[in-house]
Amino acid sequence: MLNAVLLSAAAQTLSANNYGIAEAMPPHSVKMLWSDEFGGKRLDRSKWSFDTSRNKLGWYNGELQYYAANRPENLRLENGHLVIELRKDPKLLRGLPDWGKQEYSSAKIQTKDKIAFATGFFEISAKLPCARGTWPAIWMLPQGSAAWPEGGEIDILEQVGSQPNVAHATLHTALFNHTHQNGRGAEASVPTACSAFHRYQLSWTPDAITIGVDDRAYMRVRNDEPGGRGAWPFDSPFYLILNLAMGGDWAAAKGIDDAALPQRMEVDYVRVWALPKEAPAITAK
Repeated sequence: MLNAVLLSAAAQTLSANNYGIAEAMPPHSVKMLWSDEFGGKRLDRSKWSFDTSRNKLGWYNGELQYYAANRPENLRLENGHLVIELRKDPKLLRGLPDWGKQEYSSAKIQTKDKIAFATGFFEISAKLPCARGTWPAIWMLPQGSAAWPEGGEIDILEQVGSQPNVAHATLHTALFNHTHQNGRGAEASVPTACSAFHRYQLSWTPDAITIGVDDRAYMRVRNDEPGGRGAWPFDSPFYLILNLAMGGDWAAAKGIDDAALPQRMEVDYVRVWALPKEAPAITAK
């Protein structure tokens, strides 16, 4: 998500590198490490914080949104769901101290402070927006100050409104990323992504990262490439991010449909389980 300008081009090469798979997701244990069911009246601020850090400067990838904090028009709990809503409302944004002349507003949240994970099974139940220009994402970055992409990035789910029924999964590292035209990832067809909730999943072990939807894995990257942390920085804590962006080089490649706004990403829950005590070996097919 940080720098996905050429992701669609990179994705076209992924199948040749054998990152695409079609099999059952690996199992997880019954021990839940962390969750949010979004059953309260407002966002649990002991679990989540807002990211508004680049509103004034502008966000990456040529994105066009202003990320609001504590603004119910953009983020709220409703009927047991987290709702992140993308709106076009420049008149209401003008005058805010960190406004960067954006015309669109949305929200971006991340697990708070020391809430981070290193391995586990992650499941996020979400329903996605459907409009040209929208760009919802469920992804992870490392704690600390590592520059991108040296610290790594795990994109559990990215979708763009011009391809509403396609889920993208990608890993970025110093040696494998779109700027080198060797990004590692795959895509899956999810025909009802915008009309129904689906379970977007990540199985993260010391040996492999597997990503899937509704218990079916469609991408796996193994920790078997030379290059040390340049190839595999996924041995330190990462925090989780949920956001809905607008525009940018990838999401707006086929234009923006203002008439379809507002659009929303709804999240039913976020759950993180421990791995099995003896995780089964993932063998090559």
